Amino acid sequence: MANSPIQKRLKEARLSANLSQKKLGIQAGIDEFSASARMNHYEKGRHTPDYSMLLRIAKVLKLPVAYFYAETDELARWIKIFSGLKKTDKIGALKRFESED
Repeated sequence: MANSPIQKRLKEARLSANLSQKKLGIQAGIDEFSASARMNHYEKGRHTPDYSMLLRIAKVLKLPVAYFYAETDELARWIKIFSGLKKTDKIGALKRFESED
């Protein structure tokens, strides 16, 4: 899946978390002997992780799965920022943006 945003987002998030491909893979539940290779295949776009695998990767990286599917860098940044807010701040931000309609 050459044009999937997943490969780009995955590499960005992994590097931001300062994790090696192997370490991320192991923490996401991939066998330690194939973790590095599988993560490399995901980042290169040779294979795409299924939803359950992406969910495990997202949990390790402390990001919502939606981040990996974001079509633009700006949307990915919004998702990342929004997911890091406290619940009350999320509600306040939503109300503020909804009132601008």
